[in-house]
Amino acid sequence: MTTPRPHPHARARSRDRRVYLDAHPLLFGLLAATRGRGVRRLGGTVLVHDADAFRQALTRLPLDRTAAGTTGGAAREALGGAGGVLFDQEGGGHRTGRRGLAEGLGAAGVERLREVWRPLLERGLAPLGRGGEVEVVALARELAGSVVCALLDCAADPLVLARASAEAAAASVRDHLPGLRRPGAAAESARAAERLRALLPDGDPLAAMLAVAAVNTTVAALPRAVAWCADAGLWGQAGDAELRPRLAEELLRVTAASPVLPRVAAADGVVGGCPVRSGDRLLLVARHAAQAHGRDPDGRFPAGPGVARLVFGAGPHACPGARLATAQLTDVLEALAPYRPAVTRSRADRRAALPGWRELRLRAGAAPPGPGGFRPGPATGARTPAASGPAAGCPYRTGTATGAGA
Repeated sequence: MTTPRPHPHARARSRDRRVYLDAHPLLFGLLAATRGRGVRRLGGTVLVHDADAFRQALTRLPLDRTAAGTTGGAAREALGGAGGVLFDQEGGGHRTGRRGLAEGLGAAGVERLREVWRPLLERGLAPLGRGGEVEVVALARELAGSVVCALLDCAADPLVLARASAEAAAASVRDHLPGLRRPGAAAESARAAERLRALLPDGDPLAAMLAVAAVNTTVAALPRAVAWCADAGLWGQAGDAELRPRLAEELLRVTAASPVLPRVAAADGVVGGCPVRSGDRLLLVARHAAQAHGRDPDGRFPAGPGVARLVFGAGPHACPGARLATAQLTDVLEALAPYRPAVTRSRADRRAALPGWRELRLRAGAAPPGPGGFRPGPATGARTPAASGPAAGCPYRTGTATGAGA
């Protein structure tokens, strides 16, 4: 009797689950155990899994954006106590900060940044065409550092900036998650913050926040999305110009780079029918609100922006880098699709601020593109495979959600 092959999405989920279980097993065991109810109180903490309650908490409940253990508080700690980092702002200060980012992260700004990451992407993936391997985490780190340097007009070495941003986030954010605290985390955070500020023009706290957020989410999201695409056999969709942007959004949804948003209520209120008191801690589970735990990514039948975009938050404090993240992953998928790479080695990062891979190696699973490589498309400027590249059929069946995972 032949043993049935596992569904490709089950393989993808099994690998992706390791970034949670290896780095944050207590937290994600708790989240998996409590997701049966949309909103649940555990003492002074309210866990929010339901999509509508998630939006309600972010848009209708007053939140203390400087409290310890929140994103704003962690951002301040990561930057050595500096305020004005967008995450900890409200009202006019927050609107001014977002307007300052709009030009660099809007449609025109993202197109300019594409000219930064495309040459790096083409060079970084070249070994696949020679039968070699590519280490995706290192490539994501270089892309993130280079984009941040371009955004901030910073002369620092992109890899040095990326490393400092990762270290600044790791000691502060991990220290707020449930589980054992690492010895010396506070001192490590202070040293990392000092190194990061020294790399940036005038030590601007908003610039430092942007560096920390962009580097850590990119290094977490891109490799996980690529691994999922490889394990689930989605290269056919990645090679389709129409499906590719939707697939990118789906992969960002299902990998949920920032899976939990820690917040603190600033006033009494109600979330999903559950009374919330001022000072209560909230764990807003973006991963579950976006149905990442039960709905597989599929560019043909996407969840839609109302669900997929929840991994970037909701309301006036939603992540301003959503457009950048989607465009960057779209280009990565397009560049990789002709090679149909498979994962040869993966190792979870136990120290990173966000669940991710420390090492992810790929090797081409198909004939590489011809000498023409990639060229800009005529309409959008996105890369399209040269005529000599392989055809774009999908070798695997994609189907219904597996329902596995935290």
